[in-house]
Amino acid sequence: MQKSPQLNPSVQTMFAQSTAVLTQPSVATFEKFEWRGGVQSAFMYVLIAAVVSAVIAAIFAPFHREVTLFGQLLSRLIVIPVGFAVFTGAVYAIGKALFKGTGTYAEVAYTFALFYVPLSIVGSLLGWIPILNFIVPIVVAVALIYFGFLAVQSSMNIRTNGEGLGLLALSGVAYWLVTWLLNLLFAGLFVTR
Repeated sequence: MQKSPQLNPSVQTMFAQSTAVLTQPSVATFEKFEWRGGVQSAFMYVLIAAVVSAVIAAIFAPFHREVTLFGQLLSRLIVIPVGFAVFTGAVYAIGKALFKGTGTYAEVAYTFALFYVPLSIVGSLLGWIPILNFIVPIVVAVALIYFGFLAVQSSMNIRTNGEGLGLLALSGVAYWLVTWLLNLLFAGLFVTR
């Protein structure tokens, strides 16, 4: 079958694709959508998650003495897209170099955006509820790993479980280091004293 990319799907189309990926999780589902958008669409979708997260964090900032409204707003708008870029960039670069993956960065970014955006929005919404703020990050992290594993198999064409998990682990280390440094920077700039 000839792939003909749809480089600018609407947010509504991407939301429908996200729903399919989340409700019918499989490599085949990801492969159905991996070429229907590109890097620009992926990052526009991720920016939606960043804005939603920033607004939610800013709304709840006054209830937490240790953070500022501006700090929460700005840090989410920067850390979420940068973290996504670092993680998907690592998946692509490490996947090509160490695991002989054959996908493109556009496929990686787009497939990861399809599950990352809705899960991060759910995490932002539920993470502020005091009873749920401990369990929600754990559940979201497990879901991100599971869907990431399927997306790696699809977008990078890496089919062995060990290689897929290894690629996610190495990419996770790169992501953790960069976001830790960014959060450290923002904590120094925007934490109230």
